[in-house]
Amino acid sequence: MSTILEYFLSLDVKLAELITQYGVWIYAILFAIIFCETGLVVTPFLPGDSLLFAVGAVSHTAPLNLWLCGVLMFVAAVLGDFVNYWIGRLAGQWMMRKFPRIVKESNIQKTHEFFNKYGGKTIIIARFVPIVRTFAPFVAGTGKMDLRKFMYYNVSGALLWVGSLIPLGYFFGAIPIVKENFELVVFGIIGFSLLPMVITFLKERKAAKQEKL
Repeated sequence: MSTILEYFLSLDVKLAELITQYGVWIYAILFAIIFCETGLVVTPFLPGDSLLFAVGAVSHTAPLNLWLCGVLMFVAAVLGDFVNYWIGRLAGQWMMRKFPRIVKESNIQKTHEFFNKYGGKTIIIARFVPIVRTFAPFVAGTGKMDLRKFMYYNVSGALLWVGSLIPLGYFFGAIPIVKENFELVVFGIIGFSLLPMVITFLKERKAAKQEKL
């Protein structure tokens, strides 16, 4: 866990190193990370929001084509959710029974709560919420959500997600205070992304206490 945390906190440095080490292959690596983070139920721990922000931030000092990054990561996000949807649709129930430690009931339940509250728009909102982002298309597939409706929200959500975080990283990444305190910025991004889940948890806890009274 500490290794994963250290990776997140030094994402700007790690990304710059990867660009130097792999050259043009960095585009394939970025594509693969976003695809796996959104498309595979077993990899919700991969960087999503923070990686998009970091791509924009390091582009000031690294040889990185932002337009190409944006297009590739958008396509990866759409394909990832599409694959995840079909995994859920074809094998969702079986996976939940067979691999309960990987496809955790608590994560599925949290995602169901988002669907109950926001309906199909969950696919868009989930783009900005770690963990839920990975499980939303899986749950949509398990529940056999209409494919056209799903793809509409899938494409819209991916466009908003990639189209907002990369530019934010680009514009704020050039600010000296952001560059010097990138670790705090990453913490802020992660914290802001998790805020909806924290609020939901606190509301449920308060409601549970009131029921006991």
